Amino acid sequence: MLGHRDYCSGWLANAGCNPGALASLFAKIRRMISLSLLKRLLRNRSRTIPQPAPVATNGPSVLNVGGGSKQIPIPEYFSGWAHLLLDVDPAGQPDIVCDAVDLGQLAGEQFDAIYCSHNLEHYYQHDGATVLRGFLHLLKPDGFAEIRVPDLNCVMKRLVETGMDIEDVLYQSAAGPITVRDVIYGWGKQIESSGVDFYAHKTGFTNKSLATALAAAGFQLVRIDERQESFELRALAFKREPTAQHRVMLGLA
Repeated sequence: MLGHRDYCSGWLANAGCNPGALASLFAKIRRMISLSLLKRLLRNRSRTIPQPAPVATNGPSVLNVGGGSKQIPIPEYFSGWAHLLLDVDPAGQPDIVCDAVDLGQLAGEQFDAIYCSHNLEHYYQHDGATVLRGFLHLLKPDGFAEIRVPDLNCVMKRLVETGMDIEDVLYQSAAGPITVRDVIYGWGKQIESSGVDFYAHKTGFTNKSLATALAAAGFQLVRIDERQESFELRALAFKREPTAQHRVMLGLA
């Protein structure tokens, strides 16, 4: 097998001085460098994690982890809360540019809630455990995390009951049709258009496995709702017994 140097040398010889051919070469080289390699290189060097702006003390605050942009709505019951966005991609203008595996490097106990929608499945299982411990670290003593992920048990059940194929459309979203493959492995259109493999799903969850992961991270009380119409799990995880205010706000019995 040719190494990267031999591969590039061959392309250079074929490209000559043609600017178009050289541009094609550089595009191919960029695609050869995976995001996972870049993340490993970044994690192996010392770096400073930017700290969030001070949160107003006269009201509650929520940290939206991996939300992409504040233009994407979060639940209405967070209305009036200080809303800070944390994301690894600076394109959405997050308040904190940070990989969620590094949450433990931020100052602890500063948020009343953490909201994380369809982000946890983009981490390998061992990294996801680190992310969940980071949530616990950042939450105030009475804080809670709301986590939403695809429900693989629900997806598999639908496949078996209906005889669907992996390429069949499971449901329609605002962004277009979502296939069985998209739910299990990540939205193919986004992975292809971005060229970034972070958008691929690295793990998956059922009700039981998500509850186990949250308990292992240190959350004392976990409640999970199965939303079969959207093939989604919604977990509410508390550091300790929820307050009366939280029970009313979140509709807990």
